[in-house]
Amino acid sequence: KNQKKMTKCATLGGGCFWCVEACFQLLKGVKKVQSGYTGGHVKNPTYRQVCSKQSGHIEVVKITFDEKIVSYKKILEAFYKAHDPTTLNQQGNDKGPQYASAIFYHSDEQKKTADEIVKKLNEEVFNGKITTVVKPYVEDNYYPAEDYHQNYYNQNPNQGYCVYVVKKKVDKFKKIFC
Repeated sequence: KNQKKMTKCATLGGGCFWCVEACFQLLKGVKKVQSGYTGGHVKNPTYRQVCSKQSGHIEVVKITFDEKIVSYKKILEAFYKAHDPTTLNQQGNDKGPQYASAIFYHSDEQKKTADEIVKKLNEEVFNGKITTVVKPYVEDNYYPAEDYHQNYYNQNPNQGYCVYVVKKKVDKFKKIFC
């Protein structure tokens, strides 16, 4: 019962979910990372529908974490190291609304923390260029991605995108957080 209280969720969109998932799997205190889709108007969308840019969904990761070990604030700080929040609907060569930078908060407290972090980083680091949207998480508008997307980098380390894109982000993340 007490363990349940300390377990929280964060839902974040930071470009391709393979990259973000692989980074957060390394962070101490993170119990589970699930790739999925949220924010759109199509029920139970497929990857193909999301990539078509017609479903309105964003690729996200739903992170389950132990707040006794890692705070939501630390999760968000790591999020801003795991992606570039200054390019609207784009991460590197991945372009489209499904790659938006987004924070889907699960509580008023998370919204407050997200707003504070975005404001602080916008002023101190990113020169007012953060494009991250902060929106409420809606449980019945979150859909887990297909099974083959889960734990993608660890299961496909030699796949081209993983070698040339994901690995670089993971290595950078490791230097800071591991």
